[in-house]
Amino acid sequence: MGRNRFVVKMCLVMMAVVMMPALGRALDNGLAKTPPMGWNSWNKFGCKDLNEKVVRETADTMVSSGMKDAGYQFVILDDCWQTGRDASGNIVADAERFPSGIKALADYVHSKGLKFGIYTDVGTMTCAKRPGSIGHEYQDAKQYANWGIDYLKEDWCNTLPGQNSESSYTLMRNALADSGRPIVFSICEWGSTKPWLWAESIGNLWRATGDIQDCWDCKKDWGGNGVTQIIDQMNGLETYAGPGHWNDPDMLEVGNGGMTKEEYRAHFSMWAMFSAPLLAGNDISSMSPDTKEILLNKEVIGIDQDPLGRQAHRVKKTGDLEIWSKQLQDGGRAVVLLNRSPAAAKIAVAWTDIGYPDALSVSVRNLWSANDLGKQSGGYSADVPSHGVVMLTIKP
Repeated sequence: MGRNRFVVKMCLVMMAVVMMPALGRALDNGLAKTPPMGWNSWNKFGCKDLNEKVVRETADTMVSSGMKDAGYQFVILDDCWQTGRDASGNIVADAERFPSGIKALADYVHSKGLKFGIYTDVGTMTCAKRPGSIGHEYQDAKQYANWGIDYLKEDWCNTLPGQNSESSYTLMRNALADSGRPIVFSICEWGSTKPWLWAESIGNLWRATGDIQDCWDCKKDWGGNGVTQIIDQMNGLETYAGPGHWNDPDMLEVGNGGMTKEEYRAHFSMWAMFSAPLLAGNDISSMSPDTKEILLNKEVIGIDQDPLGRQAHRVKKTGDLEIWSKQLQDGGRAVVLLNRSPAAAKIAVAWTDIGYPDALSVSVRNLWSANDLGKQSGGYSADVPSHGVVMLTIKP
């Protein structure tokens, strides 16, 4: 009896040792050292209007509009590109919408000096009822690598009863590592199982919030969130983000028509402060001047892409008036004065709010008006429009 117990214990130890490399190794794929930037099809095109013409035009415009030069890199197909599997179990693209095939589309995107991304799901089906990857993880990862995929987003719909998120995403992480191609891995389980606690060793980014909606302040019954709801969900998660592993507050809605210019500017500013992936979700082939001005503000983008990789945190809140601070690599701070109220208001930041002594003389710059405000001591105040921001850099 004692010998049998010993054998069982040894078997369990050996199993644990064998499984450790698969379940516990740190993600070290060398990717996403700054938050990914690019475009995703879902927010504007969904299932109904997605096709290869849209994707090719988007790649063209990303170059011609200056987005590529500003740092936007990925062109990402979201749900509805796939229809089924062939007799060998290989995932098959929608031949009507993508007659040239996914590899040809990836080649076209690469020819523009950009990178190509695609979408799948850990369950039996995607959120739009297309085939998921469960049971085909290694097969799909090989297929994606053969097609030239550079970025994979994996959703969390139609899972099996009791399916574990950490184990499911670990399986796809290992499959991608085995594929022979470096592929950024985006975990999309909507923050439902607190991925910031376990996903650093698994994905390059993870959704930390519910799905975004094109609205300033709106909570949907099914879990959709406006910009302000997502801002609140992101506060407190700053310690979990850093180079190669990012909290993802979902894709951008800038330019989709549901918010004002001030609200879109605040939306973009806060995503930059969060060191969030900047994935445009609009039709970039027909951008308005206001949308271009927001998406192409290189100084704001620079805050998002700061190599230190710190996520901002809220340092002060007085009703609907907030101050957010983000440490930068050069020792300075990015600061956002955020006005969530229905009327314009003055917001004042003290240097002590952001970790500096009162007597320190610093250089202040407004990133949206693109002007230097000179040397300031003690603090700074500004009139902030309703549902808007003043975004500053403050440097000793």
